[in-house]
Amino acid sequence: MNNKFDALKDDDSGDHDQDNCSPKDGEKEKNDEEEKDSNTTKRKAVVPGAGEHPLQYNYSFWYSRRTPGRPASTQSYEQNIKQIGSFASVEQFWRFYSHMIRPSDMTGHSDFHLFKEGIKPMWEDDANKSGGKWIIRLRKGLASRCWENLILAMLGEQFMVGEEICGAVVSVRFQEDIISIWNKTASDQATTARIRDTLRRVLNLPPNTIMEYKTHTDSIK
Repeated sequence: MNNKFDALKDDDSGDHDQDNCSPKDGEKEKNDEEEKDSNTTKRKAVVPGAGEHPLQYNYSFWYSRRTPGRPASTQSYEQNIKQIGSFASVEQFWRFYSHMIRPSDMTGHSDFHLFKEGIKPMWEDDANKSGGKWIIRLRKGLASRCWENLILAMLGEQFMVGEEICGAVVSVRFQEDIISIWNKTASDQATTARIRDTLRRVLNLPPNTIMEYKTHTDSIK
């Protein structure tokens, strides 16, 4: 799977103009569909194109931004989060990703989320409510590289924990950036340990890097 990703890294031949979207453009394109479909996560399933390399799962990119200092209720969070689009193949992923702003170039209080299709990047989602996340705080300047390495490892099924992985988030803040990976079952210590060890490897983290595991029930409190 890695070879597919490596071979496609520079495969942006210019014939994907329709996908040339910043998060804001992507949000506009999705608005009509969002309104029609606002009460359900069921959408027309994306499928790999002819000759494309299918991923094991379909995924969706999401974007959120909020004004710091305002209380973040579940309702306001859900209104603030926008789905950019979904993909089912390596090629479709690169079409989205190659036109998206990199985390290090984002400003303010912004987040990118990459979750399996059908899972909302919210603690309350059925797939997430019994789960948790590994959190790594990064000094400024590292987020873009770490985010790319993390999502390529996730799409390439490098974590080897079956269906446990739900998605990943990069959070851009003023003093630091934070990346996290969410899994379904917080109580499964063998799984969370394997995710931790894979994270260390794929992100090439120094041994003294502080990694925190937080259950979503703790986050809700």
